[in-house]
Amino acid sequence: MTIYLPIAELPVNIFTLLALGIAVGFISGMFGVGGGFLMTPLLIFLGVPPAVAVASVSTHMAASSFSGTLSYMRRKLVDVQLGLILLTGGLTGTLAGVLTFMVLRRFGQLDLVIAIAYIVLLGSVGAMMVIESLRALLREWRGEKSSVKRPGAHAWFLRMPFKMRFRQSRIYVSVIPVVTIGFSIGFLGALMGIGGGFLLVPALIYLLRVPTVTSIATALMLTLVTMVAAILMHAVLNQTVDAVLGLVLMVGGAIGTQFGARAGQSMKAERLRLLLGLLVLAVGIRVAVDQTARPADLYTVKIDEAAR
Repeated sequence: MTIYLPIAELPVNIFTLLALGIAVGFISGMFGVGGGFLMTPLLIFLGVPPAVAVASVSTHMAASSFSGTLSYMRRKLVDVQLGLILLTGGLTGTLAGVLTFMVLRRFGQLDLVIAIAYIVLLGSVGAMMVIESLRALLREWRGEKSSVKRPGAHAWFLRMPFKMRFRQSRIYVSVIPVVTIGFSIGFLGALMGIGGGFLLVPALIYLLRVPTVTSIATALMLTLVTMVAAILMHAVLNQTVDAVLGLVLMVGGAIGTQFGARAGQSMKAERLRLLLGLLVLAVGIRVAVDQTARPADLYTVKIDEAAR
């Protein structure tokens, strides 16, 4: 059954999109991270223009983060104070990302920048996750105990001004690194179509030393708000949000997440991180291969409708 995506201007099989949404939703539920960093390049592989893929995936990310945020809020695990400080930088970063998106698209460099950003980001993050997971598995094989890091910020954070105490997270740090982290996540989310959870959670844990559960809960809150803001900004400024595409992906993602969460509970954390790292690295390599492969058509002619 073929449907037409009005903004992407592309006919696609609805079952293919549903299967993609279910697969990415399964991965998201299994590994506990947003699937935007996988969904966007996969849509591009299917032929969806990068500009539409980035903007439309934001709807999938917002929907998947909504239920998670409500669940954690009911259990009072979200550090609202930390989340609000992150949002001051996150919303500013989202606006900067959307404006950068608009400028790059106007000059015809958006596709190249998105591809390079995915190669660098996914390649580096995937490689680091694989190395860290292999080390953890090696320690487990040797029978060594992994070191547990206690909450509390690094010493150089304590010397920065404008310090605040976040009681839920049990940290006392400057708001400067918190706002900077929020800005970076918001910028990358708007520019690349990623929720940023797979970057924000490690940043909160390893940089600010926020407890793991609190990091995940607060990251979901930030992802929800920044993705909703990104949807509105992309729709108003760039007109690249394909509602039909986003709706189909949301349905598939909701189904896949339930099964993925059950599968993830039966696996050890080290093996989950290793599989996720290999997956992230594989997608980064695939994007790099597509950018370096010889195209079928060396030259194309494009008519600029705005200039006619």
